[in-house]
Amino acid sequence: MIMMMLEGGTVPRQRRRACFTLSVAAGLLIVLFAAGWVGGLRINTTPSEPLGLWRIVPLNRSVRSGETVFVCPPDNTATREARQRGYLRPGLCPGGFGPLIKTVIAVAGQRVDVTDRLAIDGVPIPGSRIIEKDAQGRSLRHDQSGMVRAGEVYLHSDFIGSWDSRYFGPVPVSGMLGLAQEVLTYAP
Repeated sequence: MIMMMLEGGTVPRQRRRACFTLSVAAGLLIVLFAAGWVGGLRINTTPSEPLGLWRIVPLNRSVRSGETVFVCPPDNTATREARQRGYLRPGLCPGGFGPLIKTVIAVAGQRVDVTDRLAIDGVPIPGSRIIEKDAQGRSLRHDQSGMVRAGEVYLHSDFIGSWDSRYFGPVPVSGMLGLAQEVLTYAP
């Protein structure tokens, strides 16, 4: 009886069905993932902004202060050090970095004052305290006060441990991918 099942019976047929079902499911997942990627969907797994599914909305105008954006960090010494320390995840931005989700708090022509916290044009920014050391006790450099130049924006997140312009300064507008729109998120 067992020989009959193995020779042309139920075991090979069950195996074929299982392989077919798994192949179809894997194909559907790949198609869904690709469609989401092309459609601008991204998953945020960092505490700087709510966790979950976000969408990159194309921006056909100048970004405004107060807007939340997806931005590729510049490929420079500070960003490479941040990647080594684990502040940044790998991704498809130049330099192999993942895009950041941050709020624009200053645009060209605005003054940023950096003391123990941030102020924009003299107005203090809530949740912008500067920390001197990261969670592992390593020193953090911070930005200097000054005017945001043309073609740059200053980024921030209310999360105290966020790696944002407080530590790396303004970023080029050319790295802007678009507005960040929450799709299905959870803020712990």
